[in-house]
Amino acid sequence: MIQRRIEPLLRDALRREPVVALLGPRRVGKTTLALEVARSWPGEVVVLDLERPSHAARLRDPELYLHAHRDALVVLDEVQRVPELLSSLPALVAAQRGPGRLLLVGPASLELLPGASDHLAGRIPTLELGPLSLAEVGATAEHVHRLWSRGGFPGSFLAATDADSLDWRRAYVRSFVERDLPGLGLKLPPERMRRFWTMVAHRHGQPWNASDLARGLAVAPPTAGWYADLFVDASLVRRLEPLRANVTKRLVKSPKLYVRDSGLLHALLDVPDWDALQGHPIAGLSWEGFVVEELLATRPDADAAFYRTATGVELDLVLREGGATTAFAVEYGSPRSRTRGFWRAVADVRPDRTFVVHSGESSWPLRVGVEARSVLELPNRRRRR
Repeated sequence: MIQRRIEPLLRDALRREPVVALLGPRRVGKTTLALEVARSWPGEVVVLDLERPSHAARLRDPELYLHAHRDALVVLDEVQRVPELLSSLPALVAAQRGPGRLLLVGPASLELLPGASDHLAGRIPTLELGPLSLAEVGATAEHVHRLWSRGGFPGSFLAATDADSLDWRRAYVRSFVERDLPGLGLKLPPERMRRFWTMVAHRHGQPWNASDLARGLAVAPPTAGWYADLFVDASLVRRLEPLRANVTKRLVKSPKLYVRDSGLLHALLDVPDWDALQGHPIAGLSWEGFVVEELLATRPDADAAFYRTATGVELDLVLREGGATTAFAVEYGSPRSRTRGFWRAVADVRPDRTFVVHSGESSWPLRVGVEARSVLELPNRRRRR
């Protein structure tokens, strides 16, 4: 089993809090992580897989069932599969006493739990499990190639061959639009959802244009915006907002959208493996999105944005956290000489530190406070929630 970075955070949260939510996209490893924590839990543990009718039936009276197991850690996997439970969750949460009573395992956002988000948001600690990161699989050149081309879903990353990995990702895309969305109570045409996702993939890392996508789908722009919200809430698409900088420049005002998992991006675009990716027009923007996700995985609490002026002066990622500002430019291959536009962006934003993240294996200073940094040596850290 690959050690997941949030495992100690999950254990600590359960030791402190009565109810904890572990959220993330399907098949990202939530159940595996929950069972790993349960195996070493010091007391009694009850695990219910609510996709199994026999397990869901035990919660016909959830208050009675949880009272009967009041001294155990109860793990409720696929909690969204029992809608009647969701309406009872606020009262059940309020009734829990003592730490480590209830672990809720569900979709990527409380916004996707009908009847629960309004009552639970902010009341219980939530931890998001994303796809595998480079820090988790090991920072080697081989793992960079595999993780970037296949993505970080365990079933795809660990597949025996590139072909098996691609088949896994294609099946995931099909399952999400045909099964997972209806399972959340969303009656949306699967083929339209797949087309929307594919259209986002073709515009990966580019400014969001709702009208453009709406025309391609024959829907109204607000509907296209709602589709985007849905994929963002599902942690399958990232919306990166522009930096609101106090500079006398005309700044890009539209957010950028990325397909968060690079492997799913490549499956949507029919890029079969790393070799094919090298000659594909998406390679540069795909690498940018891959590095952005790697950086944000280690800084979940940072205020993230990008900086871009109307004349194209740009920094791909600007993170503000703890009073410090760190800026990143992302480049595939060995970084070329920095352009005047890059230095102008650094002067505009005035970050405390700036990194040019590249795919090579060496790091070196470019100027005081500015460094070319290999993706193998990203400045990784993660704050406790």
